Amino acid sequence: MTDHFTSFDGTRLAIHIEGEGRPVILLHGLFSSAHMNWIKWGHGARLAAAGFRAIMPDFRVHGDSEAPHDPAAYPPGVLVRDVAALAEHLGLEPGGFDLVGFSLGARTAIHAVAHGILQPRRLAICGMGVAGLGEWQRRAAHFKRVIDEFDTIKPGDPAYLARTFLKSQGVDRVAARLLLDAMDDFDLAMLANITMPVAVICGDEDQDNGSAEDLAALLPDAHYVEVPGTHMSSVTKPEMGVAIADFLAA
Repeated sequence: MTDHFTSFDGTRLAIHIEGEGRPVILLHGLFSSAHMNWIKWGHGARLAAAGFRAIMPDFRVHGDSEAPHDPAAYPPGVLVRDVAALAEHLGLEPGGFDLVGFSLGARTAIHAVAHGILQPRRLAICGMGVAGLGEWQRRAAHFKRVIDEFDTIKPGDPAYLARTFLKSQGVDRVAARLLLDAMDDFDLAMLANITMPVAVICGDEDQDNGSAEDLAALLPDAHYVEVPGTHMSSVTKPEMGVAIADFLAA
C-alpha cells in the first residue's frame, strides 16, 4: 500500500506499507527510495512475514515524494523533522515502534534518536560507520561534485558510479543539492544518548562510511552484524533483511 502525508512544512511525502503488527520505520539511502532499498529486494515483505508492519517513507527529493526547489524547504535537520512528522502522523508512541536506516537513513535515524526526537524500542543501523557521521561534510562534498559536474563525469572517474545511480533513479539534482546543504556533521559524543538495543549491520566489503565495528563499539548497547556485500550491493542481499528481522524479533 502506498499513501501520502503532509510534512511539517507542507511538503507531500510518500509512505509505502507492507504487513500488519508492530510498526517498524525503514529509512532508505541517499538518491535511493523505499522501493529500491526495501521493497524490490523483499526486505519489507520479510518483515511483514515476521509479524511487523513495515512503514517505508520516501525522503523528500526521493522516490514518490515531492522535491521542492525553494531553499526554505531545506532547513537544518529537515529529514529528521520529516521522520518526526511521520511518527506524529501515524500516532506512534515512544517505545511503540522500531527504527531501521540504511546509509543516509541510518544517519538520519541516529540524529533523531541521539537528539531525543524519536524513541524507538530497537534501532538497526545499516551501511554506516563512524566517518559517515563525524565526517559528513567530506562525504557530502563527493555527492555535491557528482551533481555539480554531472554532465562531465566519465567512466573511470571515482564519482561515475554515484552519477550512474543518481541518473537511474531520476533524482531532481537541483533539489538534491539543496538537501545536501541541509545536513551537518554529527557530534560523536551524542552517541551516549542512544541507550536502546542497537544492531549495526554492514557489508563485509563496505567501508564507504568508515568502520561500522567502531561505531558499534561507541554505542552503549550495540552489537555488530556482518553481512555480505559492498555499500551498493549489501542492501540487495537477503542476508540484510534476515539480520534486521532477527534483531527486531529478538
